[in-house]
Amino acid sequence: MIRVRFAPSPTGNLHIGGARTALFNWLYAKAKQGKFILRIEDTDQARSQKEYLEEILFSLKWLGLVWNELYHQSARFDLYQEYAKRLLKNKAAYIEKSVDGKEAIIYKVTPQKIKINDLIRGPIEFDAKDVKDQVLIKSDGTPTYNFACVVDDASMEITHVIRGDDHISNTPKQVLLYHALGLKLPEFAHLPLILGQEGGRLSKRTGATAISEYRMMGYLPQALINYLLLLSWSPGENQEVIDLTKAISLFDIKDVNKTAATFDKNKLNWLNNQYLKSCDTQDLTTQLIPLLIEKKFIAKEHFDESYIFSLVKLFQARLTTLNDFLDWADFFFLKDIRIDPAAQEKYLSKDLSKPFLIFVQRLEALSSFDVSSIEKTFRDLVKELGIESKALIHPIRVALTGKTIGPGLFEVIYYLGKERSRERLMKWVKGGSQK
Repeated sequence: MIRVRFAPSPTGNLHIGGARTALFNWLYAKAKQGKFILRIEDTDQARSQKEYLEEILFSLKWLGLVWNELYHQSARFDLYQEYAKRLLKNKAAYIEKSVDGKEAIIYKVTPQKIKINDLIRGPIEFDAKDVKDQVLIKSDGTPTYNFACVVDDASMEITHVIRGDDHISNTPKQVLLYHALGLKLPEFAHLPLILGQEGGRLSKRTGATAISEYRMMGYLPQALINYLLLLSWSPGENQEVIDLTKAISLFDIKDVNKTAATFDKNKLNWLNNQYLKSCDTQDLTTQLIPLLIEKKFIAKEHFDESYIFSLVKLFQARLTTLNDFLDWADFFFLKDIRIDPAAQEKYLSKDLSKPFLIFVQRLEALSSFDVSSIEKTFRDLVKELGIESKALIHPIRVALTGKTIGPGLFEVIYYLGKERSRERLMKWVKGGSQK
C-alpha cells in the first residue's frame, strides 16, 4: 500500500509551499488508494508552539486535506534512542563527549557513491565524501532532523517521500542512514520551488502568506486548492478549473513538472472569482453571515437572511473574495456611509437640489416600488429635464452608496428602500437635511 506523509514543524504557520506539499502527498495517496500520514516534527521544544500546531491542523482541515494517521515526534524519543544504539552496536556510530561530560551519538560516514532515481527530477548522484559525520542524538537527548526523519519514515512504512526540493541536500544524509540501519529506501520525489513573479523566492509581498491569512482575506478553500494544483502540475487540455475528484483520477507524481512554479496572485484571484460565481447563492450567503456579524453589519440575534441572500445575488458575479462583499455592500448595512472625496468632488459639487428633490418625491409617490417602476421614474425624469442619463445616474449612485461603481442603480434603490434612499438624497438638497 502507498503510504505518504506531510511533516510540518510547529515553529510557524502553514504557508503556500507547505500547503502544496501536503496537497500533492494527499492527492497521490488518494489516487493510489493509499494512506496520508501527518507527522508533527516537534523535537525542537523551544521553538515549537501550540498556536502554530493548532493553525496547521485547522488550515489542513479547512483545505480538506484530512489525514489517516497522526504522529508527534516529541512522543517518539525512546524509538530514536533505540535506533541510535543499534548503530552504536554495529560500530556505524560513535559517542562524542562534550567538555561538561554530556554525550552525543555521531554517525560515521564512509566514502561511497549515492544514487537515487527521483520520481520528478530523474537520476541524482551524490558523493558521500561531501557529507560530514552526522550527529544522530544531540547531547541534550534530542534527535537531529535527518535521523528522526529516517527512523520515522521507516517505522511508519512510508513508501514515497514527496517534499520540496530544498530537501535535496538532506537526501544523501538520509540514504546513508537507511543503508547503515539496513532499511528499505522509500521512493523520493522533490517538488520544484515556488517563485514570486519577479523570479525570486516567495516573500510576504509576492505570496508567501499563511493559509489562515488567505482564509481571512476571503478566499475559498476549493479555489486555493485548485490553484495549488496548478503549481507544477496540469490536468491537461489547458484546463484550469478542476475539482479534486477529477484531479484524483488524473494525478500521478511522475507528471509533476521539475521546473520552478511561479506564484501568480492574479490567477488565484481569477480562480476564486470563478468559484464564487458558480457557488450556490444560499451557501455563499451562509458563509458571509458570520463575516457580517463580525463586522457588526448585522446583529447576531436578529437579521433578515432573505434580504442578505438578495444582496449576495446582486454582487456575486463580480466578487473576487468574500471580503469584497463586505467592502462593496457596506452601504446597505451602515447608517452613515463614507463618500469617496474624489467622487464627491466630481459628481456632487454642483447643486443637484432640483433633480434630486423631484426624484425623491416621485419615488415616494410610487404605489408599486419595484425595480422596473424605479427605472421608469428615472427615465421619465431625465427625459423631462432634457439631460443625459449619466448626468444624474452617477451623482445619485455616489449620494446613495458613496461609491462610483456597483450593481445596477435601480436595484440599489430598490434594496435600500424608499426611506433610506430619501434620507441620503435629501442630504444633497438645499433646504433638506444637512450634509
